Amino acid sequence: MKVRPFLVALALAALIALAAGCGSGSSGSQVAELAPPGVPVFVEGTLQPSGELKSSTDAIAERVAGIDNLGEYIVEKLESSARDDGEPVDFAQEIEPWLGERAGVFFEKLEEDNDFSGVGAIVESTDADATQEFVDAQVKASRDPYKAASYQGVDFEVGGSEGNAIGVVDDFLVVAEGEKVFKEVVDASKGESLASEDTFAKAISAASDGSLADVYVDVGKLIDQSGGQIDPTARQILDNAGIDPSEATAVASVVPGADQVAVEFSSDLAGQEAPTGDASSMLGALPGDAFAGLAVSGFGKQLNQAIDSLDEAGIPGTIPPGQLKKGLKPLGIDLEGLANSVQDAGIFATGNSESSLGGALVLSTEGSQAVDTVSSIVTLLHSAQVEGVSVLGGKYAGFSIRSDQLGNKPLVVAAREGRIVIGYGLPATLEGLAEKGGTLSEDPAYSDAVASLDGTPIAGFADGPAALNLADSLIPSTNDGFEEAKKYLKSIRFLALGTASQEDLATAKLIIGLK
Repeated sequence: MKVRPFLVALALAALIALAAGCGSGSSGSQVAELAPPGVPVFVEGTLQPSGELKSSTDAIAERVAGIDNLGEYIVEKLESSARDDGEPVDFAQEIEPWLGERAGVFFEKLEEDNDFSGVGAIVESTDADATQEFVDAQVKASRDPYKAASYQGVDFEVGGSEGNAIGVVDDFLVVAEGEKVFKEVVDASKGESLASEDTFAKAISAASDGSLADVYVDVGKLIDQSGGQIDPTARQILDNAGIDPSEATAVASVVPGADQVAVEFSSDLAGQEAPTGDASSMLGALPGDAFAGLAVSGFGKQLNQAIDSLDEAGIPGTIPPGQLKKGLKPLGIDLEGLANSVQDAGIFATGNSESSLGGALVLSTEGSQAVDTVSSIVTLLHSAQVEGVSVLGGKYAGFSIRSDQLGNKPLVVAAREGRIVIGYGLPATLEGLAEKGGTLSEDPAYSDAVASLDGTPIAGFADGPAALNLADSLIPSTNDGFEEAKKYLKSIRFLALGTASQEDLATAKLIIGLK
């Protein structure tokens, strides 16, 4: 949907006017009562500046961009854009007198090019007559003509450069992508709407109190619209987490604080039991010089399912279906026993340049099965004299693989009691074995990241300055987009991801900690 610049900014206020606001999540709002039933994506946000939410948002704008008052800054930019377009507007005179507290945007269909069609914006009004006067003024000032239309007793205008429809429905300004979508909003206002659907009501009720904006997504509907296609790896991860993607819904809430921004997620697991587990001890035990790390609990179950799938399918031209596990057992390689011994998994990345970049997957194990399996693989490789494969010397059971596809470092597999590490480069692999050196749990930024999650177990961490240094070394200085983004990215001290469960909901928090 494209409208003249100022009207776009107003209509999409739930997304861009995160200048401030008050109140709680979208569940108590009437905006969704105008959204057509069945829309897969709906965003709602707060418009009017007030209270702690305003002060928190302004504090973030000051820290990140040096802006004292984000609301005033946005209005100034929008008025400037409208003047440049030859259609000036005065926010204080023409809009502020009738602008309500809430606004929303809905997206009806995901197209093949991953863009959305059927887009509509709904902005709450405190004075329907004044809002209509604003619409009339904008239509009159437009360089491209509009034509008057009416539906179910609601008058509106259709036209402009993109054929959009604009009008007042009840106490809301509506800007829609065409006449058809506008009529659907009118129908929703008089009957069945997104707000009347049980799936939406249940999902949005989990939105965080005091949020600045909430995003509702019907995951199953988006999958259907994309032709039912979902990446096999992604589907496996969802299945292992107990999530049926064809029926799942999710809501994300943006909650600003004085020195951080939280994005809080909640996903309905469609009647499945929410996953449990805490991998924070694995994450905290990863190397202290890692600029990023991620950990998951119960990884052995996922590994077992992956091995079963591979065994069932076989390897074309090499191993017939059903023969992988059976064929390796006589050689002392018990894949099933290895998977059963695996508990948690963690992955980390280190380095500040392309040449120093490294990382590893770390698996915590129980018993001696892991060391025995890796030792058996070493014996097999040693006897077979496979090209490009070297057996590690010293106290660790393991081997390394070199190839042109891997770059200038080998892929290394090593094991000790209680741990298997698959690393890119020998130094990263040895760090992953964690026999010496500091850990992430000793990093002050990591400790602050843990604290920011307020009791939710941490599952992911990134050090802002270290990650930015690496990106700076990899991305050419001629990349204007990155150079512009750096001004804001410099304010990020850390990213923290926490995961948990609540009855049949999987929950997560992403915290952006600011310097």
